[in-house]
Amino acid sequence: MTDETPQEPLEPGAASEAPEDEDGPVEVANDPGFLERYSLAQQAAGLIAPVITAVIAFLLGGLVILASTGKAPWGVYGEIFKGAGLSWFFEVGNYRVGLPFSDATMWFPWNVNDIESQAATNLQQTLITTTTLVLTGLAVAFAFRCGLFNIGGQGQYLAGVILAVMIGSNLDGLSPFLHVTLALVLGTLAGALVAGIAGLLKATMGAHEVITTIMLNWIVIWTGVFLFTLGGPLQNEQTGSPISHDVAEGAKLPVFWGDSLLQGLHVGFFIALAALVLYWAILNRTTLGYSVRAVGFNPEAARYGGISVARNYFLAMAISGAFAGLAGAIEILGWQFRVSTGDILTSSVGFVGIAVALLGRNTAVGVGLGALLFGSLLTGTSTRNLDPEIFRPELASNLALIIQGLIVLFVGADVLVVWLIAKARRA
Repeated sequence: MTDETPQEPLEPGAASEAPEDEDGPVEVANDPGFLERYSLAQQAAGLIAPVITAVIAFLLGGLVILASTGKAPWGVYGEIFKGAGLSWFFEVGNYRVGLPFSDATMWFPWNVNDIESQAATNLQQTLITTTTLVLTGLAVAFAFRCGLFNIGGQGQYLAGVILAVMIGSNLDGLSPFLHVTLALVLGTLAGALVAGIAGLLKATMGAHEVITTIMLNWIVIWTGVFLFTLGGPLQNEQTGSPISHDVAEGAKLPVFWGDSLLQGLHVGFFIALAALVLYWAILNRTTLGYSVRAVGFNPEAARYGGISVARNYFLAMAISGAFAGLAGAIEILGWQFRVSTGDILTSSVGFVGIAVALLGRNTAVGVGLGALLFGSLLTGTSTRNLDPEIFRPELASNLALIIQGLIVLFVGADVLVVWLIAKARRA
């Protein structure tokens, strides 16, 4: 045996001391691999690459608009901008807003009265959609940081929807706070359970998470269809439709901006913001986050360093599913208040979360901005927000899908964008 002190592992890209022999230092090739160079290039590019990616996608989307309608793309994008309510921030004036828990008012630069301001109404809808996309984006991003591709966000989201509507439409005797809390917690746990199954299979059997999460998606979808179809165990018999019972009034999330009868902005928005902070804190301020990132960077090196790779695979997937389950619970308790078999079969919000995470580079700030971009796009292209003389509303959803697809395409090929940035800097 030799009495040697083990060396500390080097940070990626750090230089190591060159070994010496009796003739002096020996040259050692220390050329990082492609993935390491690409990771460093992404970090150097910062926010520039995602912005360029989005700009390219919108430019190509503009060509589609020009070719299909003959209209100027900036006119259509201007209508989408207004339809998403983002023009509200530029409608500065002299208004007053009430202070919480009192009758007092104070000066405010924007009109928060959604009866007087259509922009305020549209912005509320955009932020409601953004709330859900933040959480489904985090569900994909957290798994990505552990080297896992969680393509099952849709099933985990629907698991949260099903549990939240089950709890929310029953237990009428509970206090509103307990009722909402219980529905949110159980919806979150439902998503964690579904994703945890995929994580457990990955950790113990080596089953690829893409395959298992796709299978779990369909299991959850058809379970939901069975529960709420005509004659199903949870179907609302009084309606004669394949739909659930309505969520009780005490289980609905409070609305802090707008009319609760007209889908005002609910407190789930603040829960989503808190989730972004929690995501950042876990990854950057906890030993769990360090282990997750280490496994995602190099599982074999992490195992050599004493980190349980199997444990982190399971925890990363479970936490990812918790974010998606929470998204489904908030969606039901915040504004939908019921679920139908049609909603279960046609919903795709979990898949949009993949694009949000990719565009946001799996960072908290990036996911938040990506969710706002896609939320604005979905709201701004809805049929009620587009002038038929500018763009045919029935084609608007197709335009949104085209732009989403282009963003995912160029995010997937952002090595080209990073290379172009590096080329421009050298020039």
